[in-house]
Amino acid sequence: MPSSFDDDPDFFNEARIPKIWRKMKEEPLVPIGCLGTSWALYCAYKAVRKGDSTTAQRMFRMRLYGQSFTLVAIVGGTLYYQADRMLRERYWRAQQALKEQERREKWIKELEARDAEDQAWRDKKAKMRKKYLEETEREEKEGREWVEKMERAKANMREEAERTREGRSVTELARELKEQM
Repeated sequence: MPSSFDDDPDFFNEARIPKIWRKMKEEPLVPIGCLGTSWALYCAYKAVRKGDSTTAQRMFRMRLYGQSFTLVAIVGGTLYYQADRMLRERYWRAQQALKEQERREKWIKELEARDAEDQAWRDKKAKMRKKYLEETEREEKEGREWVEKMERAKANMREEAERTREGRSVTELARELKEQM
């Protein structure tokens, strides 16, 4: 059967002294019974050392009464504080549920923020790709136009060369080429 403190890191990380003080505050009759038992045992020890058997027997009976009182205090405290412990456990579980819900909401917000960043990055990449494609198409078009222009110029130069052979001067041909461009 799992403990109710399995999920509580404070329970496992609690130091000894604070834990003792917490337990003493929760069930104050148990330490009183322990102190009474210890006192009776100490007095019995002193009486045995002195040789006083009557006092020793009486202190041993007191020790027995102290132990019985402690045992009854433990059982009675458990029964008496059981309802309070159950209420505290319900309250603790409700707090844990709220913390878990807050953590989940923060996680969802973080995922949404990451998704928005990712979408913005994708949009930026798409714009850059589109711009690159447009520039490439424009450069290709300009390149094709330049190639066509050069081919026309070559064709014109061939024609001029043929005309020159026919008797026209080079200066006349150059003027015609300038006019065509």
